Amino acid sequence: VLNRLEFPEGESLPVEKSPGDPVFAGTINESGSFEYRVTAVASNSTLARIIHAVEAAQGSRAPTQRFVDQFARWYTPIVFGVAIAVALLPPLFMGAAWLDWIYRALVLLVVACPCALGLATPISITTAAGRGAQAGVLIKDAEALERMARVDTLVVDKTGTLTEGKPKLVSIELAEDMIGSESHLLRMAATLEWGSEHPLATAIVNGAQERKLALGVAEEFQSITGKGVQGRVDGRNVALGNRALMEQLAADIRSLADRAEALRGEGQTVMFVAIDGKPAGLLGVADPIKSSTPEAVKLLHESGVNIVMLTGDNHTTAQAVAGKLGIDRVEAEVLPDQKAAVIKKLQAEGRRVAMAGDGINDAPALAQADVGIAMGTGTDVAIESAGVTLVKGDLRGIATCRLLSRKTMRNIRQNLFFAFIYNAAGVPIAAGVLYPLFGILLSPMFAAAAMTFSSVSVVSNALRLRHQDI
Repeated sequence: VLNRLEFPEGESLPVEKSPGDPVFAGTINESGSFEYRVTAVASNSTLARIIHAVEAAQGSRAPTQRFVDQFARWYTPIVFGVAIAVALLPPLFMGAAWLDWIYRALVLLVVACPCALGLATPISITTAAGRGAQAGVLIKDAEALERMARVDTLVVDKTGTLTEGKPKLVSIELAEDMIGSESHLLRMAATLEWGSEHPLATAIVNGAQERKLALGVAEEFQSITGKGVQGRVDGRNVALGNRALMEQLAADIRSLADRAEALRGEGQTVMFVAIDGKPAGLLGVADPIKSSTPEAVKLLHESGVNIVMLTGDNHTTAQAVAGKLGIDRVEAEVLPDQKAAVIKKLQAEGRRVAMAGDGINDAPALAQADVGIAMGTGTDVAIESAGVTLVKGDLRGIATCRLLSRKTMRNIRQNLFFAFIYNAAGVPIAAGVLYPLFGILLSPMFAAAAMTFSSVSVVSNALRLRHQDI
């Protein structure tokens, strides 16, 4: 006996299972009953493999080695070495007073204090994180923000990310010889589906309620697994299902075949309706694209980002969605443990990859990507695996995050310039480079003021990010 099961492999619509097919733990059986045999313990389950993949990806990612960290490794010992040289060399080789040059060495240490250098990066990151939060973009760590500026490829999950993740009735077509209206056809179908928990049935019933249709009561209801449903509505025999059900009822649906195929090409799931054994029309259900998605794709393309759609759905549905949005590449019928492999493949091609998703099955890919981006409306596992979370689940937040990242990195470079320019000018003067020629030595008060002003300059510049237009 076939059994209809909901979302077992990342599908947006239920998938039929027959004897011998694997069934994942946590799958919802929508109709009928069945017996199953446990073939794996918890540690070997699909969920456990997903968790293991997340941990492996997170552990294998090397942290970014920033220029400041590399510079600081050498800066402090060099400054101390110069200060010692300033204190010892003039008295030993020039006969200068020891006290004066020890004093100069201390002035050098004051002006060379790397306070501004230490503030340059974290103050910008912290301010940018606050600005991102105001725009609905939560940044988990500085590394994700820095990497976002260099991303050139965005991989997006389809269901719940590009789309709403909730199937809706989008098409109603009447047969040529059907007497009645679309509302009449929908009312008959919705009455038949009333009370069913199947996502397609819910979409039809909701569609009827949105049109304020008064539903009746279905009698002799029968669910034909793998084909559809049938029963009596208002004294008439009504059947709703796929081609196999229509063939079983000897209903000739050739006049609807072309239109049905066209709707499938648009990414819709088509159900035929027969009344008293004759084709009455068809209903098309689809997972609608989020209203913000087209603009988000446009913004990302304008910023030079290639978009790859990654989904467990079938090729027809995936290609239909991709065609509407102008997505560059499609990877369809991908299982949960294969998504991270797709990310690795893109990275092996030299791409810097960001991944956006919302489900448990997206977690390994989110962890593997250079930047993981989770929908705030998604699962906790996805959010935990990602470095960036879009609070409202709006993909336009990715373009916002990328723009914020670029402005932040530019701000950091400006801060580093301010930090270095003071030290580059102050340290040589404090060391007495100009003393032999011009007799100029750096005043302790000027050294302290320069050090303070460099820090103030860095902090003030970083705070400008609070008012950046993103």
